[in-house]
Amino acid sequence: MEFEKLIARINELSRKNKTVGLTDAETTEREELRRQYLNNFKRNFRQQLDTITIVDGDGNDNIKH
Repeated sequence: MEFEKLIARINELSRKNKTVGLTDAETTEREELRRQYLNNFKRNFRQQLDTITIVDGDGNDNIKH
């Protein structure tokens, strides 16, 4: 599911839960969508961390490969 659509659907279900409540199917869907969102977030964050290089004042890469 596209990221923006995923967030929109999670928000839609959250609003509905606050007003009229969710069916069992909708609760299950919301849990799965939240799981997908967190997995995407973790994967993207890990990719960002993997691109970071720590360099000392002399310009040397301090990460040992």
